[in-house]
Amino acid sequence: MKKIKDVLRLRFITNISYRQISRALNTPSSTAADYCKRFEITNYKIDEFLTLDEDEIYQLLFPEKSLPKTYKTRPIPNVEYIHKEIAKKGVTFELLWQEYKEQYPDGYGCSQFKEYYYKYKKRLNPSMRQTYIPGEKMFVDYSGLTVPIVDLSTGEFIKAQIFVSVLGLSGYTYVHATASQKVEDFIKSHVKAFEFYEGVPKILVPDNLKSAIISNNKKGIVFNDNYAELSRHYNFAIEPARVRKPQDKAKAEQGVQGIQRWILAVFRNKTFFNVDEINEAISPLLDIYNNKIIKRIGKSRTYLFEENEKKFLEVLPANRFIYKELKIASVNIDYHVELNRSFYSVPFKYLKEKVEIKYSTTLVEIYYKSKLIATHPRLYKINDSSTIKEHMPLNHQYQNEKMNPQRLISWGRNIGVEAKEFVEKRLDEAQYPVKAYRTLIAILSLAKLYGKIELNLALAYALKIDAKSVKSIESILSKKLYLVAANNVVKSNVFNNHENIRGSDYYK
Repeated sequence: MKKIKDVLRLRFITNISYRQISRALNTPSSTAADYCKRFEITNYKIDEFLTLDEDEIYQLLFPEKSLPKTYKTRPIPNVEYIHKEIAKKGVTFELLWQEYKEQYPDGYGCSQFKEYYYKYKKRLNPSMRQTYIPGEKMFVDYSGLTVPIVDLSTGEFIKAQIFVSVLGLSGYTYVHATASQKVEDFIKSHVKAFEFYEGVPKILVPDNLKSAIISNNKKGIVFNDNYAELSRHYNFAIEPARVRKPQDKAKAEQGVQGIQRWILAVFRNKTFFNVDEINEAISPLLDIYNNKIIKRIGKSRTYLFEENEKKFLEVLPANRFIYKELKIASVNIDYHVELNRSFYSVPFKYLKEKVEIKYSTTLVEIYYKSKLIATHPRLYKINDSSTIKEHMPLNHQYQNEKMNPQRLISWGRNIGVEAKEFVEKRLDEAQYPVKAYRTLIAILSLAKLYGKIELNLALAYALKIDAKSVKSIESILSKKLYLVAANNVVKSNVFNNHENIRGSDYYK
């Protein structure tokens, strides 16, 4: 479903062709066209449509899915004939396709018709010269050369990574130093690049590093989740360079080579202590590099950018992209999800469902089928919880739950009197009974391992010392602390009550 939404976003918001969408999302252009035609029939506005539930989107796009599938064999276009005819003056793909459809009414659509030809032509001329459209592509890569940073605390050298982005038409270049090539730093460099250009290109062409592309092979392209989120936020397509095909990223290679000569070489005898110092040193040198006159053109990259490319970039969104980590989790029986040993509530109806957690240093967002269902401030204290009152079930709903207070009390009574008392006390102490469920279930389940009698004795001891956690109860059981305590009491009573014990009055 995410791929379908990405197709619609790239077509109707970013406004790129089906072929470009096909390369960016590893989806046949005919499939992309089919999704878009299905969307147009719905008469929804794209922004409104993308906010619908995934199930509702699926029903609107594929109402016929309940019908049995029928398969048809379509005739393959004669690509050799197309190649011969398209070279003739005045002949267009539209004309050739119409002739094909007259001969084969059940044949392929125009997009797939052209796709077959382009695949054939690529085999004929695999090294075609790259041509660039204003504002269409931005190439990104890291420099093979790094800049050393001295760690003041240890005196060791750390290699700062140098991110380079180049616009396709103008060659206008941006350079940014980061501590690593990890996803967070990689995305941060992209955000700064968009702000440097004051706009966003339609397509990004990264190299196949793991921060962008998980895998790129015959089975398809798998994008890093965070990088995919970045593309959705800024509405650009991702079209990674093919493996071992340097011509796909020639602009990036040229840009990297240029900044190594004109910027990084200047730093060879300088000492830096952090990446901020490097970026401050890069800024004036980058201006000089972009303002240099290109001999074969007679104009600078800055001039080409300002005059021919900047106006074609997409407008920056109102909000800057914030890097978030992703995690898939199941909603616990207490309608909370766990993240780094802290707990966050979701509406009670999502009990036991799989949800997606997106979190930053300050915020936690929880999604179900791409729909935002809960937002919380980020917690850092272990076992801390954030509970929204509206997420809780009403008291009268308890009897319909899989687990409820009365069932827990009955479970405790079945183990022993002290176990029942322990359960009642924990439920009374909890701000909301449901929040004690998970702990009590874990404690009462220990009867399977240690036996009911042992657990009941342990909970009796826990009541005396006010122990509450699962870890504490397990410690009492494993070390048999309740027996040690009982022996101490017996010994104390025996010695204190014996008739031959001399009291304090013996020497009086």
